[in-house]
Amino acid sequence: MTGFFGRLLRGLAFASAALTLLPLQNAHAQSTYTQTRYPIVLVHGLFGFDSVLGIDYFYGIPDALRQSGAKVYVAQVSAANSTEVRGEQLLAQVKNILALSGASKVNLIGHSHGGPTIRYVAGVAPQLVASATSVAGVNRGSRVADIVRGVAPAGSVSETVANTAATALVGMINLLSGGTGLPQMPTAALDSLTTQGSAKFNQKFPQGIPADCGNGAELVNGVRYYSWTGTKTATNLLDPSDAFLVTLGWTFGEANDGLVSACSSRLGKHLGDYRQNHLDEVNQM
Repeated sequence: MTGFFGRLLRGLAFASAALTLLPLQNAHAQSTYTQTRYPIVLVHGLFGFDSVLGIDYFYGIPDALRQSGAKVYVAQVSAANSTEVRGEQLLAQVKNILALSGASKVNLIGHSHGGPTIRYVAGVAPQLVASATSVAGVNRGSRVADIVRGVAPAGSVSETVANTAATALVGMINLLSGGTGLPQMPTAALDSLTTQGSAKFNQKFPQGIPADCGNGAELVNGVRYYSWTGTKTATNLLDPSDAFLVTLGWTFGEANDGLVSACSSRLGKHLGDYRQNHLDEVNQM
């Protein structure tokens, strides 16, 4: 037993010394941990923004990436509009970013509706995009959007009421984020996010979409496609948004993050499913 405890103590002493040096080693190793050849552009989802009252949509993420060497830009597109309209807005911003940075391409990362939005740019201007990463992207539609459209069919009174409420919300977001000049059309956004609307979009832009719930083509027209998502709705008992996402998650009948199913999120090479819900994915709440 004495020999065992002797070895244990020596091991603990060695581990203690190693851990003392670890922060210095990691500080050096991580100084360029996120440095990429091309700038990173983050793209928000439905009802999203770049920053509102000092709160980032991608909370703390741009700064964390920059601290380790990345050049990061946060796009601001319409909070609620069709994928094509948002995509054209993003394309214009990408061209501006390339002109300012001197880079020839960008790495696009889109969350939720930002997933199809970056796919539009990668599809129409692949020469400007090095990679397109979809984070819980609505690539095959959302069950939640299908339900909302079913409850509020086109031309109905319920659609008018829902559109009025959504327009008011978007107006507040725009006022607080400085995006008042962007056109908004909540019903167009809803149609883009339904299963039917997503299928129509995928016919035009099939790049990276898998045939099933697996991996799609990783490299298409010089653009690398990736995805990852969350598959848990309840992740923190102290987070009030979890209850809302848990309730929505029950409508799916399959793994989801509260708003997007795991299979719908798949694009190109899938990097993994994580214990996160739809807001955790962008470090919110």
